[in-house]
Amino acid sequence: MIIDRPAARDRVHEAFCVHPVVALTGPRQCGKTTLARMIAAADPEGSTFFDLESVVDRRRLQAPERTLASLTGLVVIDEIQRAPTLFETLRVLADRPDGQARFLVLGSASPTLIADVSESLAGRVGIVDLGGFDLSEVDPGSWRTLWLRGGFPRAYLAPHDRASAVWRRSFVQTFLERDIPQLGITVPAETLRRFWTMLAHYHGQVWNAAEFARALGSSEGTARRYLDILSGAFMVRALPPWFANIRKRQVRSPRIYVRDTGLLHSLLTVDTGDEVAGHPKVGASFEGFAVEQIVGAFAASGVYFWATHGGAELDLFVMRGGKRYGFECKLADAPGTTRSMRVALNDLELEHLWVVYPGDEAYPLDDRISVLPITDIQALARR
Repeated sequence: MIIDRPAARDRVHEAFCVHPVVALTGPRQCGKTTLARMIAAADPEGSTFFDLESVVDRRRLQAPERTLASLTGLVVIDEIQRAPTLFETLRVLADRPDGQARFLVLGSASPTLIADVSESLAGRVGIVDLGGFDLSEVDPGSWRTLWLRGGFPRAYLAPHDRASAVWRRSFVQTFLERDIPQLGITVPAETLRRFWTMLAHYHGQVWNAAEFARALGSSEGTARRYLDILSGAFMVRALPPWFANIRKRQVRSPRIYVRDTGLLHSLLTVDTGDEVAGHPKVGASFEGFAVEQIVGAFAASGVYFWATHGGAELDLFVMRGGKRYGFECKLADAPGTTRSMRVALNDLELEHLWVVYPGDEAYPLDDRISVLPITDIQALARR
């Protein structure tokens, strides 16, 4: 079964309007190749596809400038992180005044993890991030399945929950034992698994490098490096803090989430909806799921959390159209207002604050505070 992803297609086409090269980035197995093949099949100028996991295609690109220079239309290069020297060739081709080709490159690591992207293609490449399925791409009534299994296509579309759990456990093992070494990162797989599992138990909490370093028996710098690796591979979101110009001590460390809740549940060794519901991290799991849905729906790169040492906090702070909006995520049947919400509303000068919850009805709590069903996030973003 193939699920269409029109919003992602549109973002790629928009990026091509201003850039000769577009990098479609995201974790492995999130659907990048399927999306690229759909875009290539519909291109009126024709297309050429290279998969760098194929020995034949790697040989075809042993002399990359000679091979690519004669091509026209859309050229897709999949798993480009396996051949980072290609970025230098793409810079030369992108600068040709009579260039007849556009290049769509697919990578399973962020540009910050592959330095050659930012160094070689600065000003020439548009970045489009693709995650797993979100609520705009699946039946909204199936949101609990999406929350439990995560957005990776094979995990979400598995015939039953146990099959999804088996796939996710295999993904974690393959990611640690194969994908990370392919990026040139020399960290023992078991060490990184231990760190990732620790992150799962701290999901939704503020990052504390010293605490992780003590648990790992390493330095704080090593703990930060591991966090950067998992963030750069799209496995973890380190949500940066927002600093308001107020007379309060504010938290200045990021809040950490495992981006895909299906992988989070696998790391926590919970496989079914009942097991998730009974787990101590169920509230944090729902919060992380809602945060990812909001970030994806608003296509917002400038997203933050906010907290003071006095206890006031806001799960998500978004700037849009010059206005400030806030989101709180609550796993509750009928959430109400809290003192923390009112402090955030006033101190951050929010235009509006929404409380996202798992219910079905939207209702106001105040002039600038409303309760929002998680299934209504996409509709809110389109306003």
